[in-house]
Amino acid sequence: MIFLRRFAIVGTRAMAKGKLPLNDLAGGAGRMDVLIRALMSSILTSHGMRKDVEFTMILLGGPGPARRIKFVSNELKGIHAEERAVAGKIATVIKEPMPPRGHWIERSPGIYDGGGDLDMTLDEWGCPIIRLEADSPILYSGQLPANFEIDDIGFILGDDTTLESERGIPRSLGKNWLQGHTCISIIHFLLDEGVNLEF
Repeated sequence: MIFLRRFAIVGTRAMAKGKLPLNDLAGGAGRMDVLIRALMSSILTSHGMRKDVEFTMILLGGPGPARRIKFVSNELKGIHAEERAVAGKIATVIKEPMPPRGHWIERSPGIYDGGGDLDMTLDEWGCPIIRLEADSPILYSGQLPANFEIDDIGFILGDDTTLESERGIPRSLGKNWLQGHTCISIIHFLLDEGVNLEF
């Protein structure tokens, strides 16, 4: 049985529908570049893809209601470490009509499109949830290597703005504010090495 590592990132300005400007991911697309880098850090290794990750983008940039795009790593096909190519996959999704809240439609292998927000996503997870924020107790303790193990676990983080949610247990990866994709890489390292997580 595969125990999932779940990540959700909230894109406060990320486009939820329309034609995604592939040449302006950091501007006109609403900092979609931040979400894409987080996605790639969550699912890709140097020479392949992790098989235990579920990554959800919460797109709040409109127009219209919030949209979710979920990537299930062990089902994905044709995802490579190239930001523009990943953006093309997202562009294909958001040009389609948005599904109703709580419904998922598989747009391509391992990529699901749905209406809904962060709260709905966390309710669906049904596992311990860590909310990453710098001004919180440290997430980890102990030495390397260790033998900490956990079943499914979820992490939520924001884009380039502060995450406005009280859900989950607030924990920090250090005193400095880090970019989302860096946080995800650190979390994978901690879990891969069995470092004790404090929650």
